[in-house]
Amino acid sequence: MTEHVEQLEFQAETHQLLELMIHSVYSNKDTFLRELISNASDALDKLRLESYKDKDLHVDTSDLHVELEVDKDARILTVRDNGIGMSRAEVVDLIGTLAKSGTAELRKKLNDAKSDAAAEELIGQFGIGFYSTFMVADKVALTTRKAGETEGTRWESEGQSTYTIETLDEAPQGTTVTLHLKPADEDDHLFDYTQEWKLREIVKKYSDFIAWPVRMKVERTVTEDSGEEGEEKAERVIVEDQTLNSMKALWTRPRSEVGDEEYKEFYKHVSHGWDDPLEIIPMKAEGTFEYQALLFIPSHAPFDLFTRDHKRGVQLYVKRVFIMDNCEELMPEYLRFVKGVVDAQDLSLNVSREILQQDRQIQMIRKRLVKKVLSTVKDIQGAEDQTNYQTFWKEFGRVLKEGLLSDFDNRETLLQVSSFASTHSDSEVTTLAQYVERMAEGQDSIYFMTGESRQQIESSPHIEAFKAKGREVLILTDPVDEMWVGSVTEFDGKPFQSIAKGEIDLETEEEKKASEALREQQDKDFADVLSWLGKTLDESVKEVRLTNRLTTSPACLVGDVYDFTPMLERMYRASGQAVPESKRILELNPSHPLVTGLRDAYFTRKDDADADKVPELSETAELLYGTAVLAEGGELKDPARFAQILTDRLTRTL
Repeated sequence: MTEHVEQLEFQAETHQLLELMIHSVYSNKDTFLRELISNASDALDKLRLESYKDKDLHVDTSDLHVELEVDKDARILTVRDNGIGMSRAEVVDLIGTLAKSGTAELRKKLNDAKSDAAAEELIGQFGIGFYSTFMVADKVALTTRKAGETEGTRWESEGQSTYTIETLDEAPQGTTVTLHLKPADEDDHLFDYTQEWKLREIVKKYSDFIAWPVRMKVERTVTEDSGEEGEEKAERVIVEDQTLNSMKALWTRPRSEVGDEEYKEFYKHVSHGWDDPLEIIPMKAEGTFEYQALLFIPSHAPFDLFTRDHKRGVQLYVKRVFIMDNCEELMPEYLRFVKGVVDAQDLSLNVSREILQQDRQIQMIRKRLVKKVLSTVKDIQGAEDQTNYQTFWKEFGRVLKEGLLSDFDNRETLLQVSSFASTHSDSEVTTLAQYVERMAEGQDSIYFMTGESRQQIESSPHIEAFKAKGREVLILTDPVDEMWVGSVTEFDGKPFQSIAKGEIDLETEEEKKASEALREQQDKDFADVLSWLGKTLDESVKEVRLTNRLTTSPACLVGDVYDFTPMLERMYRASGQAVPESKRILELNPSHPLVTGLRDAYFTRKDDADADKVPELSETAELLYGTAVLAEGGELKDPARFAQILTDRLTRTL
């Protein structure tokens, strides 16, 4: 029967993960069956699609279904489908090992989970539904044959450190999962999964909407009447196939006819998640082209949202025929967290990703889906109870802002629904509309600063004058912020202005008049020393000038309006892109003792300083520049020299 049998060890992390799942207590072990039926449904979808695409694939699709089989005496539950099946290589990749990143992170989070619900949610997030079978079974066997292949594969494990895999000469097409069930233990929320009522309950709760019949052989007692008067009616036990689910496509039913629980379970099916959706978005379009859609905004971001392996897009159906699982053409990258189903009426069943990219109807559907999702976010934002919006922004705000770079048609809406940290509050975020409402009289720009952390920005010299003047500044710390602020110029007619670029003027006209004489005198007093500093620091800065943006710090570095920020330069270099180093502008606080002291020392020994005969002054200039670099969280080109100069200076003061 077998040709090739191997006993293999689980990957170390997979084994530890199994240990956690098997020996940890989860309150809802029933969900293992949902995972198996969901996998079976996917396999049936894929087979029907493959049969449309490949006319040479000789498979019978007349009775595609999922079957449950129970052996009460042996305590065995079998879940069988006649779907696409798997090859030996696919079994090893998908079942024998955990073909997902982040396993170590999951183990840590499972250990740290404070509740059963949190643990279940994590299992779903990490896409390991098949492994949930070991919560209810001592041994799990999987037999499968891929459509179009002649050999089958059998995989078996007791959830310990090893599993066996063998090649079979013969096997039915599809996949059969056989569970050798543990004894029932109600204290451990482990029920008897050989009971008909329990299996009915689980299928009705979790899988009623599956498009394929979920069947089970059930015993039924029938009473037969012989027709003879006075004779007792005879009872006979018969066995018949019964379909346990309604198979109604949820997206085709009016929302008024669907309960929230049905929507929640459907969401968990299409998202392979364990959380409840934050928002449900049903859609129906009629006219030039018709489609129905049922979209969901999750309540939690998946662990791999920012990884290259993350699958985005919604499921695409044509006339209720499954076409593809993650249709990227229907959802832009910045809405990759949206899950759901789109069922189009007029597309070809042989549609491919290449055709989709050029299809006008798909492009129109995509536009409408995006506008509907964004309008839903706007409704959430405008609700009296802000809990859902706060959850949404915390989980997906960073992703949504990516749209500011790519979606020009919806940029204004994206700006409206976005929120940002600001100096107005230590804990609450603000919308741009709220910022504009609070703008001071005479203020015509929306001030912002980018950086790696709020603490770094609030400690920056650039923000000193804004604090002193009571001007609000947006605090932008997400990496994407460095990108979009360079391409988005304004909101509601108010231009965005970085407080770390260009020249900043926070004075009123009256203040300018009052300080005009002082500024003229300072420009005159500092002209020579600024010129000398420019020459001394020529390799590091392109200009040295006075500023009124500083109140307590001696100096800061700023860029020209269109210069890259240091953080953006680092991001480009980290991604392997060559970025030429750009010099920045050193701005000095003319009221700071260090700056005035340097000016006085320079004038005392001006001739020697210009001739580079006073190394102490040149070193002071280097220290002044170095402290400005460090104050904004930058990196010194020669930290050892900076440390040596500073050490020498400190030694002289003792």
